[in-house]
Amino acid sequence: MDEQLRVGLVGAGPWATMVHAPGIADHPGTRLTTIWARREEAAAELARAHDATTAKTPEELLAAVDAVAFAVPPEVQGEIAIKAAEQGKHLILEKPIAGTLEVAERLADAVKANDIASLVVLTKRYAPETREQLAQLEQQGGWVGGSARWLTGALLGGPFSQSPWRHERGPLDDIGPHAFDLLDATLGTITDVIAANRSEHGLWQIVFQHEGGATSVATMTMTLPLSPPIAEVTVYGEHGHRVLADRGTTAQQAFTNLLDDFVAMIDSGTTEHPLDVRRGLHLQRIIDLARRKAEA
Repeated sequence: MDEQLRVGLVGAGPWATMVHAPGIADHPGTRLTTIWARREEAAAELARAHDATTAKTPEELLAAVDAVAFAVPPEVQGEIAIKAAEQGKHLILEKPIAGTLEVAERLADAVKANDIASLVVLTKRYAPETREQLAQLEQQGGWVGGSARWLTGALLGGPFSQSPWRHERGPLDDIGPHAFDLLDATLGTITDVIAANRSEHGLWQIVFQHEGGATSVATMTMTLPLSPPIAEVTVYGEHGHRVLADRGTTAQQAFTNLLDDFVAMIDSGTTEHPLDVRRGLHLQRIIDLARRKAEA
């Protein structure tokens, strides 16, 4: 791009501080111009660290930027993102993309109607090793089943342990999108939730049906004191079994790769991407169905 993209950041919590703000400020194609957060003092502190300004309201932020990145709870993100899309602002969305399926559908409609670029922060999908391995698995084919294990103690301690929405919604909404996305990408589109259960200890087990006949299981928790945590996706079929290996790409590096794609989309006028808002809506539908199955 001839000029840097002016990006506003909604949120000033740990994830915004560790990943979003430095990533946007340091990327050659973007400039972090404005920050809004419900806690004004947090927004001001983060703005000072990256030579940005603060906005008193989301509307003030939208008036000053070309694009908006979100690092806030899904209930906050959804409604502000719809307003941003209606004003033609490009979007970097966290997962899940909204607090409810209805709001997620409205958001996807607004993005489409206003012909804007959007990307969802599914961190592992922007890691070079993940992209390489997914391409290899697709080329080989013949995968009939798989599993995802996402086992952490993130709610017991650490930077995200004081997050009310994570405690309320648990692993289904927070780490679920990562697990579901990778199972979907390796085994084919998830078409149904066969069964879902949340134990009294907060352990989720979900069985999926995939397009083409494959099945998979996701096991997730955020309340087990595991160190290091386990985040593993395995598939199996006529070629044996494969594990998606993590080669050490950090969240910060993955976010930089996301920004590369984002800037390229806007520069070329492209509004479609495998990880755009439509992907977020697909994952939101899976979350909604799994929760309803578990509560039935």
